[in-house]
Amino acid sequence: MFHKEGTPSILIGIVFTSIVLLLSDKFINIYWLKMTVEIGTFIALIIILQFFRNPKRTVIINENQIIAPVDGKVVVIEEVYEAEYFKDKRIQVSIFMSPINVHVTRYALSGLVKFSKYHPGKFLVAWHPKASEENERTTIVVENNTFGAILYRQIAGALARRIVNYAEEGMQVIQGEDAGFIKFGSRVDLFLPLGTPVNVVLNQKAIGGKTVIASL
Repeated sequence: MFHKEGTPSILIGIVFTSIVLLLSDKFINIYWLKMTVEIGTFIALIIILQFFRNPKRTVIINENQIIAPVDGKVVVIEEVYEAEYFKDKRIQVSIFMSPINVHVTRYALSGLVKFSKYHPGKFLVAWHPKASEENERTTIVVENNTFGAILYRQIAGALARRIVNYAEEGMQVIQGEDAGFIKFGSRVDLFLPLGTPVNVVLNQKAIGGKTVIASL
């Protein structure tokens, strides 16, 4: 199953692969060169397909849990000052996605979207300390009765050039549902209220829609 955001890229990849195979078969007479071109083209198509994969995951909705919004590795767990929306201290939990991770963003909790804003910016490597404030990004705040307001931020990386965000202010969203997509390496930051029990540790592998980031 593939994400809808990948449809244009997948179609282009299939058409390009077909053209290369036809031209290779007609014009390349050197066997090893022909095989190199064809295998290389197939590998490129496979990379495109795996990048836009969207595995179906059954999410057990739990109002007392914050779940991982993306697949990746937990790279930050620290108390920080969140300057855009809350303007106070929060617990930041960041998940870094490599190009081989699933890049679907899922809602970490159910609730009402209170804030959704796109910011143009730089394309620093996603793990750079200033990426959260200076890179191209979207900031979304979802509020529910258990945790209050939770902010998550989709951040473009050095390779990422497009962030897709489906959250709009006033929407009621459901935990685990599709919230958007980030193309190529990137990261997502979560900002939780101080005192929230965090269930993950640094360098832990997170699975979007499955791993419990925090619980009450």
